[in-house]
Amino acid sequence: MDAGVLAGLVLVVGIAVLLLIGAPISIGVGLASTLAMFVVVGAENGALTAAQQMFRGINSFALLAIPFFVLAGVIMNNGGIAMHLINAGKVLVGRVPGSLAQTNVAANTLFGAVSGSSIAAAAAIGTTMSPLQAREGYDRNFSAAVNVASAPAGMLVPPSNLMIVYSLVSGTSVAALFMAGYLPGLLWAIACSIIVYLYVRKRPELRETQRIGLAEGARILLVATPSLLLVVVVIGGILLGYFTATESACIAVFYAAILSAFYRTIKLHDIPSILLDATRITAVVMYLIGVSTIMGFVLSFSKIPELVSDAMFGFSENPVVLLLLISVILLAVGCFMDATPALLIFTPIFLPIVTSFGVDPIHFGIMSIFNLCIGTITPPVGTVLFVGARIANMPIEGVVRQLLPFFGVLVVTLVIVIFTPSLSLWLPEVFGLMP
Repeated sequence: MDAGVLAGLVLVVGIAVLLLIGAPISIGVGLASTLAMFVVVGAENGALTAAQQMFRGINSFALLAIPFFVLAGVIMNNGGIAMHLINAGKVLVGRVPGSLAQTNVAANTLFGAVSGSSIAAAAAIGTTMSPLQAREGYDRNFSAAVNVASAPAGMLVPPSNLMIVYSLVSGTSVAALFMAGYLPGLLWAIACSIIVYLYVRKRPELRETQRIGLAEGARILLVATPSLLLVVVVIGGILLGYFTATESACIAVFYAAILSAFYRTIKLHDIPSILLDATRITAVVMYLIGVSTIMGFVLSFSKIPELVSDAMFGFSENPVVLLLLISVILLAVGCFMDATPALLIFTPIFLPIVTSFGVDPIHFGIMSIFNLCIGTITPPVGTVLFVGARIANMPIEGVVRQLLPFFGVLVVTLVIVIFTPSLSLWLPEVFGLMP
């Protein structure tokens, strides 16, 4: 058997077997890729080459942005920022029917944008909003579903670690990806708001509105403005050329620390635990990137992307059919795999295919992230789903039943994003970020 085919077989079967027996995805990818490397370059040089590839994968200036954005998110998650954003959400949607649930959607989008983490958004916002909605008579499964469904909007609205990972794999501009995520992220939030509106329309007792006076609303927004300005500082500095995406992550940490000191929500004795939390999260992400680089080397040698491309073009040469097929695959993958390793594994396989019929890499990146965001709220491995259900103290089954309408409208929104490239490319083009 040809060495490339054998290496590909070892890789695919190895990852599948290790995942089936319950090994973490990072261990599965790393061990299977290293075994496949032995087939590629021999047992004597396999370990050394694998170590070199891991080092090459994480030896990137751009990747320095990840630990700093993670640290900024952890600081904001522990710094009482969530309550200020919830209050801002009340001002923005307080007069809309079902205002408490609509506030959950708005606050998740705002908090996800400033923290860069959908899990942090689901935990921080859900902790406050779920009890409030329960007291107002909302079904607890539905309120948990609202929190879960709206949290991933923050993975599309920058700054987003997923966009940095995709940029590394695809060679695209981080700044362009950041700007490309705004409109799809806003569409995600609007889709969730539509389901909330349809839900409360049939329940008159939930059509409460929170009438906040002009002066009080202005005061709340003024207090929340420093939190919202984080996004303006980070993205504005990149667009104006004052600093790179990596440098903006450092500024985000500094800004978040100053903001927490301003709100007086973090004490000196909290700092070690904050640093430890950020280190744990960063270690997992960086290890995944390292082992995925080994896998990328093996994939390239065994010509798996070319084999997949030939198989897909053999199935159909219609770009519409191929895009839908790729979306179905990514949706299925997202149900079983975290978004970061999924991007690292499947971007090198699918990106050459879609670019061959004219799909822009920036647009494909947003499409892929949107797909995988849906996976984070989908059983059996949806991380945001499990966090949101645990925060609400509700069983997964009941939350999933209430999530079904959200799945439907989000899939429709995904199709709109896929076949309307301007939603992703318009802002990068306006700001001159497209090559």
